[in-house]
Amino acid sequence: MEADCTFKMITFLQGKLVEALPTQVVVDVNGIGYEVLIPLSSFDKIPAPGQPVKLLTQLVVREDAHILYGFATAAERDLFKLLVHSVSGIGPKTALNILSGISVTAFRGAVASSDVKSLSQISGVGKKTAERIVVELRDKIGAAGAWEAASAKNALSPDDQKINDAVLALMALGFKQVEAHDAVRAAQTMLGATVTVEQLVRACLKKGA
Repeated sequence: MEADCTFKMITFLQGKLVEALPTQVVVDVNGIGYEVLIPLSSFDKIPAPGQPVKLLTQLVVREDAHILYGFATAAERDLFKLLVHSVSGIGPKTALNILSGISVTAFRGAVASSDVKSLSQISGVGKKTAERIVVELRDKIGAAGAWEAASAKNALSPDDQKINDAVLALMALGFKQVEAHDAVRAAQTMLGATVTVEQLVRACLKKGA
């Protein structure tokens, strides 16, 4: 069991990357060096040392330490926070291991499809923890997670990507996957190929109102 901790907000750090290891970096912000723990997924996205860098951050305050966690994308930080706040027994260290062991999209797909086997293969995540993740996050991630993961396995054309984004938006708003897909296809036929994702979603919501 990881130590109790409180979250404080330092939204981001922007400065020069001084040191970079797979699990931590040092960022120089106006002459102050910040040590930041990162997942491998973020390490793959940061520039070489000496270059400007911006990391989204989350400060965790414990009784014995103040620890700053950094992320290259909002999706990584959002998943980190979701894991720590919503899954009993998972603290920042385990959440970071999960981000290092699986992409955000693949994680969402595994939870949505109850793929305990894939989750339990992540370092620091046993079968019981994987089962707990599925039970406690399945309703929060929902069918949109499975749709997103399935779409990521195939390279989508710009038109298909537009449809995919609109379907995901509608599913997040409570549409069932089949209903969302049919509605978006109908809206695209009516509005034409140059329609935007926002226009597709608005048309579908207006029709369903």
